[in-house]
Amino acid sequence: MKILFVAPADAWFKSSYSNDSGGACVEIADLTGGIGIRDSKIEHGPALAVTAAAWSSFVDLARTDTID
Repeated sequence: MKILFVAPADAWFKSSYSNDSGGACVEIADLTGGIGIRDSKIEHGPALAVTAAAWSSFVDLARTDTID
């Protein structure tokens, strides 16, 4: 099995809302041409890669607090 990494380990950083208590943590990485998103508790698990525009739209939506 070949494992592909979306970004090097030092490229990932946790959300400013995350803590070290093992709660639900999201990490993101700035990729060439996009953004990587993963669960911080599963370092070698699956990751999403989205365009910078898609990430920006998501962040804008989250900031407006209009997600049902």
